[in-house]
Amino acid sequence: ALFFDPARVPVETITLPNPEIADLPAEAYTVIGEKVTHRLAQRPGSYVVLRYVRQVVKLKESTTLCCPPAPAAVLEGGRADVSFLAGLVIDKFLYHLPLYRQHQRLAAAGIDVSRQWLTQQVLSVALLLGPIVAAMLEDIRTCRVKAMDETPIKAGRKGKGQMKTGWFWPVWGDTDDGGGGDIVFLFRASRAAIHVREALGERVHEAMVLLSDGYRVYAQYAAALGIALAQCWAHTRRGFERAKDIEPEAAAEALARIGELYRIETAIRTQRLAGEAKRAYRLTHAKPVAVAFFAWAEAQLAHAALLPSNPLTKALHYALERREGLSVYLDDPDVPIDTNHLERALRPIPMGRKAWLFCWSEVGAEAVATLQSLIVTCRLHDIDPYDYLVDVLQRIDRHPARDVHLLTPRRWKQHFAADPLRSDLHRLTR
Repeated sequence: ALFFDPARVPVETITLPNPEIADLPAEAYTVIGEKVTHRLAQRPGSYVVLRYVRQVVKLKESTTLCCPPAPAAVLEGGRADVSFLAGLVIDKFLYHLPLYRQHQRLAAAGIDVSRQWLTQQVLSVALLLGPIVAAMLEDIRTCRVKAMDETPIKAGRKGKGQMKTGWFWPVWGDTDDGGGGDIVFLFRASRAAIHVREALGERVHEAMVLLSDGYRVYAQYAAALGIALAQCWAHTRRGFERAKDIEPEAAAEALARIGELYRIETAIRTQRLAGEAKRAYRLTHAKPVAVAFFAWAEAQLAHAALLPSNPLTKALHYALERREGLSVYLDDPDVPIDTNHLERALRPIPMGRKAWLFCWSEVGAEAVATLQSLIVTCRLHDIDPYDYLVDVLQRIDRHPARDVHLLTPRRWKQHFAADPLRSDLHRLTR
């Protein structure tokens, strides 16, 4: 029985040539029938069924029957075309359309598949792409400048009506090619310090820097390895934002001083400064502003009658305790002023939480981490995630394992983006 309604679902027919009769005259064989394979495909915004027609022929001379095989599927024995798998992943993880809503949309389009089948497709795709994300993490570990953050997620059942709290840890590495770096999401069951060491490794490179927020586990990791710890000015700024209602004048002064540092960064981007020119500009323009800010913060604590519980007091202490880390970027042009690039990368997780709320299992959370790593990094490098997934899902099984690093988005853009593998659907619609 068909898994779709032919009266409601568009069907594109692809007739496959039989190589065994390619050079034979028509009188040398007889077409005695055909075999048909159906595969679910997807155009952006619509579903299509690809109907593969393969002639079964009988060779008159040898009386043998022959028929070309059905095209290989990305998932062995699967009925989903690579275009559908890529679309399924993009809709869920880029556009935050939960699988149950995609299931409803498929049903409305006349496609009869189960929600469990959709879940299995996503998990299988994530498992297939896992080695690529592992290669990305290895690349990040070799970077001189790295950044790390964390955000909670409900994943796995804790008991009746309860979910466990896990954590997504995004890890960013500044690649040497100026392409914006790579980002890998890791799912871990806790917020423990061991996960920082597991993620970043213990190899120390010359002048290595870790950029993070004020969470103490990052400072512990940096101290243990003897590397520089850069602190995030955006997190410092938030403390003064929270103090605006209680101490409006002082908070406004702090925000204005920090804002000047960001205006200097805007000027650097506008002038496209890099390397030594960027460092010199920061030392000339930003360093005096930062030094004046810390002097002002010390004066506020010394002269103002502030309670320890006052939000301004907390913000001032937060900044002064991290003075050294907040100053690292001034002398290192490769270090960003904040972790906002990680915050932007993390955005799909809180947005996803509003749509799919939680992950039923830790396995599901691992799949989220794998697929978001690839999608976020694709967007970081101006790669269409759909084109990337359609190509890589077809390529990875026949790609040598030793060269899996060539399939990471950054390197894929260099080696394969000019002539990517396409779905048969693409050939039909050209």
